[in-house]
Amino acid sequence: MTAEVVVAEGIWGEPFERMADVHQVRRIDGTPGPAELVTAEALVVRNRTPVTRELLEAAPRLRVVARAGAGLDNIDVASADAVGVVVVGAAGANAVSVAEHSVGLALALARRTVELDAAARDGGWTRHPGRELAGGVWGTLSAGATARATARLARGLGMSVVAYDPYRDPDDPELTELGITLRPLAEVVASADVLSIHLPATPETERMVDSRLLSLAKPGLLLINAGRGEIVDESALVEALREGRVAGAGLDVRQQEPPSPGLLETLPNVVLTPHIAGITVQSQDRIARILRAGVESVLADTGTPFAVTAADRSSRGVSA
Repeated sequence: MTAEVVVAEGIWGEPFERMADVHQVRRIDGTPGPAELVTAEALVVRNRTPVTRELLEAAPRLRVVARAGAGLDNIDVASADAVGVVVVGAAGANAVSVAEHSVGLALALARRTVELDAAARDGGWTRHPGRELAGGVWGTLSAGATARATARLARGLGMSVVAYDPYRDPDDPELTELGITLRPLAEVVASADVLSIHLPATPETERMVDSRLLSLAKPGLLLINAGRGEIVDESALVEALREGRVAGAGLDVRQQEPPSPGLLETLPNVVLTPHIAGITVQSQDRIARILRAGVESVLADTGTPFAVTAADRSSRGVSA
């Protein structure tokens, strides 16, 4: 049976083109409001559409919401559960993309690539020495799919990997195979030469990286945030960067998006990207295929392995 599917926020791709052969697919470049969802049975969004209880109740025919990307922080999953709307996620589908971007940010900081590029374009030829990452320690906050993908790359650079994730079993054979050692949060921060953040935004993780935690870092730390901007206290980070307690920061996510230009934008030891780490041609194709399969399974009443409930999110804790 044909269903009305709203695909929002500029999401598209071959899987949705194929879906349009079967269902009535309506594309919306921006974020849909309640009036645009009155007859919708499926909704596909990224991170800008707040899927609230109000929005869900304004869409009486809605059966499934699919989220393109790793997080679900813009979706009220508990309310979706309560009104019988299935939430479909694509956890892990962009893990490799985010991992590669995270390592790229670390290398750009270690070798001062952005700063040297700007100087060279301006006619400069000062050859500032960089630093190698090989032989150092890469720390991750989370041992989820993205952190594990990052660990594979860090190990390939000749680094050892430690991770903080209280919800993971230290004897997990995959962690052992990847060479990831779980440690308490303070130990991970204190031992890391590079610290990458791959956490969802939750009350538990909000401003987790604050002045107290940054005070534990050893000199020369490179901080990479490819998780959520809410996790880092940006004022504390600016202070740590100015004082030299943190040598550099690579930020793909911010407390406010898009951010208003501030002190971080003025610091030469900061590399900024616009929440793009997970967006590659390959990851978007994987995500589109997963979401199409999940949406069509729900519409066909056959169930889907990609469904996420509020209980699932609670049990996963800080992992991402």
